[in-house]
Parts: sequence; C-alpha cells; structure tokens
Amino acid sequence: MALRWGLLIIGLAVLVAVYFFTRYKPRLEKTFASFSRRTEPVIADDEPVEVVEIHDDAPGQDEPVESYRADISESLIVAIRLMACQPKGFPADKVILALREVGLRHGQFGIFHRPDTEDENRTNFSVANLVEPGSFDLTRVKKDFYPGVSIFLMLPGPEDGVNAFDDMVTTSRSLAEKLEGELFDEQGSTLSIQRERYLREEVVQFQHQVTN
Repeated sequence: MALRWGLLIIGLAVLVAVYFFTRYKPRLEKTFASFSRRTEPVIADDEPVEVVEIHDDAPGQDEPVESYRADISESLIVAIRLMACQPKGFPADKVILALREVGLRHGQFGIFHRPDTEDENRTNFSVANLVEPGSFDLTRVKKDFYPGVSIFLMLPGPEDGVNAFDDMVTTSRSLAEKLEGELFDEQGSTLSIQRERYLREEVVQFQHQVTN
C-alpha cells in the first residue's frame, strides 16, 4: 500500500514540475537570454501539527486514511485541478477551512481525503497541494499561499466509481465557488460540462471493464 501511494506521490510531483515549468518557461528563457547578453497555502487552536516530509507515520497528523487500490496496471486515476485566479495564489488557511467545510479530512501523506461512507479508513478521493511535495503543512497556514490543488480519484475504490466521480466533481465545484478559483482537467483545459461528461464516461467504461 505504501509503495502504491509512493508511486502516486511521485506521479503528482512530476505533474507539479511540468505545470510550473510550463507556466514559468517564458520567464526563465528571458532570464537566461539576459545572462547571455551580459556574459554572465481561520484555523482552530486545536488544529494538528504537520511535518513537511511525507511518510506513513508523520507525527501530529490526523488519523491516517488508507486508500483501496488494485494493481497499478489495473487502475485509473482521474484528476481535476483547482487553480487560483490571483497571481499570489490561495491563502493556505482559506484552503484548509474550505476543505474541512466540504467534509474532507487531513490524513495520510499530509493530504486531504474523502472517507468512504461505510469505512472511514478507506478513501474515495483525495486532494493534494500543487506545491511539492504535495502535502499541506498545517504549521504554516497563516503564511503560505497555494497556486492550486489537485483533486484526484483512484479506481477501483471502495465505492462505486461513478458515484465517487460525481461526488468528486460536486466537491470540486463547491471548492471553486468557496475559493473563487477555476477548475481544469489534468491536461490544463477548462473543466467544461462536455469535458466532465467525457471523464465520467471514462470512469463508466473502466468500471465496466473491471467488473467483466
């Protein structure tokens, strides 16, 4: 289980790296060209404390929430990105409060999870910070700003895949409204109704494959 989560975290880190490289590439190219010319993310008082590193037994975090997954080759990951409209990003404390308000719980790997309705030790979908390493450092919520968060669903899961996807989308839109952000798919395109239906159909087809 830890290995599979580790692979997922590595994948998310790669996505984050690609996102920031794409976003800041023009600025970097301009900086390098210049060198060439010169020849030269309100918290209650009893909030838990979270360490920066991601590992299974991180002290001070809420009770861990385990994810139910099959083998990587037989799994599907559907991701939605919630991005801030302001250049500075989302204030960390507002993000944490919004995540808690929609029923998500801080847990394993320092990220947030939607617990399964029948077993709170299993996860339907999760939310990670787009800033590496992906965890939410609850000791810095008054200082940090996040450019966005990744909301992702791993299938097969403990709940019906389509129901879990619908819940994830509904939750994502609620978070976007609370934080005044914008939703994108994993490719960086705006999450339109048409794109949402396409992703949902992917989930339907995958669920059909694994049940037959």
